[in-house]
Amino acid sequence: MARQPQDKPSASAEKAQDASKMPNERELVRELAALLDETNLSEIEIERAGLRVRVARNISIAAMPATQVLSATAAPVAAAASAEGGRHAGTVPSPMVGTAYMAAEPGAKPFIDVGSKVKAGDTLLIIEAMKTMNQIPSPRTGTVTQILVEDGQPVEFGEPLVVIE
Repeated sequence: MARQPQDKPSASAEKAQDASKMPNERELVRELAALLDETNLSEIEIERAGLRVRVARNISIAAMPATQVLSATAAPVAAAASAEGGRHAGTVPSPMVGTAYMAAEPGAKPFIDVGSKVKAGDTLLIIEAMKTMNQIPSPRTGTVTQILVEDGQPVEFGEPLVVIE
C-alpha cells in the first residue's frame, strides 16, 4: 500500500536514518578534536544543518607553571607569587582566551597605566575573542600596581592580567 504524504515514517525507518548519520557525526567530532590539537585551542563549536557540536578539553590552569602563563616581563612576579604559595589577592584574571589590547584602537591612549586609579566597572583592557571585542571591567576600586600583559599579547583563561590594590 502506498504511503500518504501526511503519514509519518515508521520507527524502524527513523532508526535507519539516525544510524546512517552516526558515522558522519563521529567523524565530525574526531575532526574537531584533531583541530583542537593542531591549533592548541581549548574548545571549538560548530553548527551544521541543525546539528550543533561542541568539543572542549579540560585545562587545569593551576597545573601550568606560572612562568608559562605570564609574559616574560612578569616572570619575577610569577616567582614571587609561587614563593608565597599563590597569587596576589588583587590579581584580575582573564575571563576568556583571546588577545589582550590595552587601548580601544591602535595608537590610542591605554585604558590604564601603572598607578591609575580605577573604580569597580571601569574598563581595564579589551580581550578580542572570535572577532568580538570584550571589555574587561575592574572588579574592585583601587590603584593599578602591576600590568602583567602587553598590548597584542595572547592570553589564556585564568591568566593574570593586572593587579589592583
